[in-house]
Amino acid sequence: MAKQQHDGDTPRRRVRVIACGMIAREVLAVNRQLGHYHVDLKCIDANFHHYPDRIAPAVDRAIRSARDEGYEHIFIGYADCGTGGDLDKVCAAHGVERIAGPHCFSFYYGNQSFEAAGDEMMTTFFITDFLARHFDAFLIRPLGLDRFPELRDTYFGHYERALYLAQTDDPELEEKARAAAERLGLRYERRRTGYGDLTAALTAL
Repeated sequence: MAKQQHDGDTPRRRVRVIACGMIAREVLAVNRQLGHYHVDLKCIDANFHHYPDRIAPAVDRAIRSARDEGYEHIFIGYADCGTGGDLDKVCAAHGVERIAGPHCFSFYYGNQSFEAAGDEMMTTFFITDFLARHFDAFLIRPLGLDRFPELRDTYFGHYERALYLAQTDDPELEEKARAAAERLGLRYERRRTGYGDLTAALTAL
């Protein structure tokens, strides 16, 4: 668990954010910008994105653990993320809120703008700073593309472009994102989103 602490923060109630490991770096960065030193971050394994049925039960356990530790204010750093509404049921049962949106690509892009883009997004493969940084470990190897590269078109044949949603201006990450798009055989585009709706969601804390 990563903690942000500040000696002058005692008047505030401490807050537990339970978030996907894919956005841990970003949550910490936004909280630093906001001066949210009263916020503790608990991460759920990022690899659960390959097994979305595991997300809601893991979050449920993390909420119960946070309650046992005495946290009254808990926020869920997930969008729906493929849980098919199961995460919302967990949030409702515990009376906590989560980040709005269907997935992190949407809230980075801006949920309203993402929805307005419509069908254009159906043929888009998204790359974030996290995915650019961990492309081989998080995508290539789990999908077996390191061993069976011929599967690329089976997995990605219906995509037309790879859109890098850049949270930061990092030339090294952009180079990695471009290389990832090339490896997948997709047209590369970049959009500097920053932290998108994540900032507004965490501001309320």
